Amino acid sequence: MYVSARTDYAVRAMLAVTAEHPRLVKAAGLAAAQEIPLSFLQGILLDLRRAGLLHSHRGVDGGYALARSAEEITVGDVVRAVGGALTTVRGLPTSTAIYHGAATALHDVWIAVEAAIEGVVDHRTLAELSRTSIRRN
Repeated sequence: MYVSARTDYAVRAMLAVTAEHPRLVKAAGLAAAQEIPLSFLQGILLDLRRAGLLHSHRGVDGGYALARSAEEITVGDVVRAVGGALTTVRGLPTSTAIYHGAATALHDVWIAVEAAIEGVVDHRTLAELSRTSIRRN
């Protein structure tokens, strides 16, 4: 699995918002704290809001907050919100990869890889990661 900077930033941003819950988090403060370019972060926050993972509040006292509880949001939710499919084969959905002859069984390998990744990211919540981070600090 390739984890892009966009995906890494999105998960880090969501964890930072989780850590501040229920307080609102301003994009500029989030960008500075996580060392993410603000202009890049703003696009990520928009995707997370559109995916129903964040709420945004306008105004001087505005900022971002979780749209659902941290126990209900998985890393997989965040990854899909900003990057689409977890795995692809040549840029297409893994399930569409078709092979013939000696490579026929390769389809099953890619499906197993996808299932293994889903097994990790879809079972790790923001709440769980936040608790782990607190214990490590």
